Amino acid sequence: MALDIFRKNQHNKGIRNKLDAWLAFFSIDDPEVIVDLVEKYPYFRSMYEEVYEMCRNTEKVMNMFSKELRELDRNTVQYMIDEMQEELEGKTKELEGKAKELEGKAKELEEKGRELEESKSENTELRKQIEELKKRLEI
Repeated sequence: MALDIFRKNQHNKGIRNKLDAWLAFFSIDDPEVIVDLVEKYPYFRSMYEEVYEMCRNTEKVMNMFSKELRELDRNTVQYMIDEMQEELEGKTKELEGKAKELEGKAKELEEKGRELEESKSENTELRKQIEELKKRLEI
């Protein structure tokens, strides 16, 4: 259950069981609800006291957040590196495909060039034959 939905429902229904108590502990900061929760379920008192003491020690809280932010930064950097690596691999594969395609086209052009040279050769040969025939006819 989403905690925001629980808070809306809890406002109308109150804390009815242990599950509601735990969800309230994790999501509600209203002092009246906290007092009600501690009265019904006394074992939450020590947890609230610990959280209260932790919040009073600002330096400790900031240090805790600093450690978490460092880890988050490290994870973000690693994620970005992984993402860039995947993108680079994709581009490399794409370039390899295009290189193969270009090789095929180059071979095709080379073949066409050979055919053209052969045609020129044949053409030259045919012209020579025509010239010879013309000369024979003129005699």
